[in-house]
Amino acid sequence: MKNAILSAALIALAGTAYAAPEKYTLDASHSQVLFSYQHLGFSTTYGMFAGFEGEIMFDQEAPANSSVSVSIPTLSMFTGWEAREGHFMSADFFGADESDMVTFTSTAIEVTGEGQANITGDLTINDVTKSVVLDAKLNQIGTHPSAGKPWAGFDGTTTLLRSDFNLGKFAPYVSDEVEVRISIEAMKAE
Repeated sequence: MKNAILSAALIALAGTAYAAPEKYTLDASHSQVLFSYQHLGFSTTYGMFAGFEGEIMFDQEAPANSSVSVSIPTLSMFTGWEAREGHFMSADFFGADESDMVTFTSTAIEVTGEGQANITGDLTINDVTKSVVLDAKLNQIGTHPSAGKPWAGFDGTTTLLRSDFNLGKFAPYVSDEVEVRISIEAMKAE
C-alpha cells in the first residue's frame, strides 16, 4: 500500500516538474519581417511583410522543446514604392495571387545561450521549401501592461539567397543575398 501511494506521489510530482509548452499566438500589429538587399552596389533597398499570423508553442523551462509556425500572405509585402511591389508580384519574381503564402515551420531549436537560440525550420517561398536557421533572441516575457495577460517578444535574423527560391532575376547585379530581420510579439492563447 505504501509503495502504491509513493508511486502515485512520484508520478504526480513528475507531471508538475515538466510543464508542457504553452501556446502563444502572434500579435499581428506588432510583428514584422524586414528584408534588405544591395541594388547595383549603389544602395540598400528595404521592404517588409506584416499582418501575418502564427503560433509559438513556448516552453520556458526547456526552450528546445518549443516550436513556431508562421504564415505570411505574399501580397502583404510593402517596399514603399508601388511599382516595385507590382514588379515583385509579377511573373519575374513571385507571380503571386491572393492564396500565395510564405510559411515557416520550425524543425529544431538549439539553445545557444541565455535567451538565445538557433531555430532551424522549413521556409517555403514561391513554392520552394528550404531549411534555414534563424539566430533568435528572447526579448522579454511577462505580463503585457495594457492587455494584462502573458506576452512574449522575440527577434531573429538570417540571410537567404533569393535564387534558392526561384527569385534570382537580375542577380548578381541586384544582390542574391537578402538580409532578413524578424521581430514578433505573441500573446498567451486562452
